[in-house]
Amino acid sequence: MSRVAVLSGGRSSEHDVSLASGEAVRGGLARAGHDVLDVRIERDGRWHCDGQPVTMAAGQGLLDADVAFPVLHGPFGEDGTVQGLLECLDVPYVGAGVLASALCMDKVLFKELMARHDVPQVDYRRVDERAYRADSGAVLRQLEALGRPVFVKPARLGSSVGIVRVSEGGLELAGALDVAFGYDALAIVEAGATGLEVECSVLGDREPETSTPGEIVVKRSASPGGWYDYEAKYTEGGMELVVPPRISDAARERVRELAVTAFTLAGVSGLARVDFFVDGEDVLVNELNTMPGFTETSVYAKLWSESGLPFPALVDRLVQLGIERYAEERAYRH
Repeated sequence: MSRVAVLSGGRSSEHDVSLASGEAVRGGLARAGHDVLDVRIERDGRWHCDGQPVTMAAGQGLLDADVAFPVLHGPFGEDGTVQGLLECLDVPYVGAGVLASALCMDKVLFKELMARHDVPQVDYRRVDERAYRADSGAVLRQLEALGRPVFVKPARLGSSVGIVRVSEGGLELAGALDVAFGYDALAIVEAGATGLEVECSVLGDREPETSTPGEIVVKRSASPGGWYDYEAKYTEGGMELVVPPRISDAARERVRELAVTAFTLAGVSGLARVDFFVDGEDVLVNELNTMPGFTETSVYAKLWSESGLPFPALVDRLVQLGIERYAEERAYRH
């Protein structure tokens, strides 16, 4: 049994999603026999546990916890910042390290890494706000090569926040870029992909394992085009997870293979959910989430449940992986 500090909340727009994830993780860890600490991070960045402020000092740990489980989504939690803090505190923690967290949070950098290794993915362009403001016409003309529809996204945000699907011409695209730049100085514009949306959960470290993949079927979307937006993800009945996905056996194995490839290339450890587009035998990587939604009915945990790994055993295994990685890394001299 370990004393586990579960961190939830945070400063990002995914604060409420993180609170729901944290509640589920605490329950699963308790059922697995762990002593659980409920550490909440407010929207303004303040930390507290049981109503008391949390004080921290470098090298002095966190509330005498054996390990931290940062169930934080988006900026200031999933992007390497909290991971760096936990490194300074000298606390083992669940999930990806500083570099992998930061890399995967940045959709542009992640895609550039995948492209360097010839991992198949949708076509995309990065758009820097300064360059766009300096000559918007030139940027918009370059983006025409992606065709229509395209998806315009803040490069370093999650949960479909700030994403606009563009099906028409330059004025609509310009408006979508303005929305993205309201969240981030860097945007990514992705070509629309055909086929099914398929997701796969990964668990492990040096020898990662994959769940059976699942297919996302959107039932209710607030966005034109009916894509997998915030409402579809987080409202009851917004989506259906079909397991196994309605794709060929060969495509299913290709999804699992590419999930491990993306996980390994990005240097991720612990867990990730890798998202794909599958059209016939063509499988394209979309993105990788190092701390996906983590309720018992979220896709990451549900895929493991469908693969024979119940929720308490899943969170227990993640805690053990975090402790093992810490021991391994501390064996090296710096």
